[in-house]
Amino acid sequence: MSAAPLESVPFSELLRQPAETTDRLTRARAVRLRRRDAADLVLMSAERAEAEAEVIDVTSRLLAGVARREPGLLREVLPNALPWVRFLPATDIDDMAAELVSTTEAAAAIGNTAAVSQCLTEWRHTAEIHADPDLYRALTTQPLDDFGPVTRPEEQ
Repeated sequence: MSAAPLESVPFSELLRQPAETTDRLTRARAVRLRRRDAADLVLMSAERAEAEAEVIDVTSRLLAGVARREPGLLREVLPNALPWVRFLPATDIDDMAAELVSTTEAAAAIGNTAAVSQCLTEWRHTAEIHADPDLYRALTTQPLDDFGPVTRPEEQ
C-alpha cells in the first residue's frame, strides 16, 4: 500500500548514531524504534505526519458524507473492508456503521485516531462472540453473578 517501507531498528541505534538513523527516512516512510521495556516508537518527518493527518481528515469527511447520502452503501461495502463484519447480526452492522462514521469524524476533528481503533476493536470482539456459538451461549444464557458493591481503593 505504501511506496516506502517501514524500517525497524533498536532504539539504541538512534542514541548511538542519530544522523545515520534519521537518514533512513530518505528511503523509508518511517522508522520503527524497538524498545525492550516499553512500547515501540515511530520516527517520521513532520511533513509526512502532517500529510498523513490530512489524508485521515479528508477520508473521514468523505466517509461521513457518503454515509449520510447513501446509508446502505456503507453497509454494503463494510464486509469487503472488514470481513469479520459478516458475523454481526444485521442490526448490529447498522449500529456499527453509524458508530464508526461518527467516531471517525470526531477523531479526525481532534487529530487523534485512538477512538477509531478502540471502536473497531470492540466491534471485532462482538463479531468474535457471534462467530462462536459456545461463547455466545455462555455470554447470553448463563446468569452472571453479582458480587455486590466494590469498595473504593484506599488513596496513598
